[in-house]
Amino acid sequence: MTNRPKIAAVDLFCGVGGLTYGLESAGIDVRLGVDIDPECEYPISENTGARFEKADVGAMKVEVLEDALRGGAVRLLAGCAPCQPFSTYAQSAKEAVANDEDREARDDWKLVGRFGDFVKALQPDLVTMENVPPLARQPVFRKLLSDLEGYSVDYRVVECRTIGLPQRRKRLVLVASKLGPISIPEFEFPEKSVRKVIGDLPKLEAGQVDVTDRLHRASSLSKLNLDRIRASIPGGTWRDWPEELRAACHVRESGGTYPSVYGRMEWDEPAPTITTQCFGYGNGRFGHPEQDRAISLREAAMLQGFPRDYAFIPSDEPVSFAKLGRLIGNAVPVTLGEMIGKLLVEHVQRLGDATPQANELARARG
Repeated sequence: MTNRPKIAAVDLFCGVGGLTYGLESAGIDVRLGVDIDPECEYPISENTGARFEKADVGAMKVEVLEDALRGGAVRLLAGCAPCQPFSTYAQSAKEAVANDEDREARDDWKLVGRFGDFVKALQPDLVTMENVPPLARQPVFRKLLSDLEGYSVDYRVVECRTIGLPQRRKRLVLVASKLGPISIPEFEFPEKSVRKVIGDLPKLEAGQVDVTDRLHRASSLSKLNLDRIRASIPGGTWRDWPEELRAACHVRESGGTYPSVYGRMEWDEPAPTITTQCFGYGNGRFGHPEQDRAISLREAAMLQGFPRDYAFIPSDEPVSFAKLGRLIGNAVPVTLGEMIGKLLVEHVQRLGDATPQANELARARG
């Protein structure tokens, strides 16, 4: 195909660059990454070609985005507005339903709505957003769909293990186009296992750090938790432990609701959803499949699709489990970003020679 207009993009709520890096890997020119967290500037600047702007997306002006996209043959607005109230780790599903109306007033909702405001004001050629699956059932999502009037729109919940991410993670993905019909296919890529992704990293003990990679470090364990992980089997639960190792909450009937805490991953299966607390053995099924420790920060990042050498902090900055756990756990998985990018690039290429509007855009901007 001779006419392949270049896609220029802005990534709102860019975080440490999972979506940006994935889009760039697919051939998209990400011009700008925007986030309110200053800790995101280093990884964006160090690992991607995007310029970083520390800004409150809720207060920024559309002119900033227009300037960033100027001259792009095809313009893409991408992002993942934070939706922390939906976290299944924060509350039960019953509470989630009961509090839907109250959440409409929260800042998290305002950011989803703000993304829609930018769509209406900017009128980009392409739009993509990824988020937590429950968002699709909320009024704010219906409002976003109304902001996309005039676009071809498709959205679905993507099982990340079906796109080659070694993780049991589900994400709501939306794509929209003014260039022509667009849809998200059913994906069935071969699953990647925990072993495939992190199996060759150097062995560690709890509390130890790899001398060649300071992010490959494991949090310390108390003697009790060391005994617990030694009694844990891959894919098992605390019910496999002898009685004396069980916590009081496990003994109570309510403890049966949380079978995956203090669990080990399995070598030949995908990992569980990587969260901001994934470095802690007691916070989920984050025990290493074989070694008596929780997964390291580097292993968590690689299970999120980041390359092994992705730089999250400057070399002279101390490593903080809490900070890096938050940045890694909140990131858009790189593999998901690349899948979205490939879908959009193929969409533009497919329509480039066949759609008059695409050709007109290419001539006007290219």
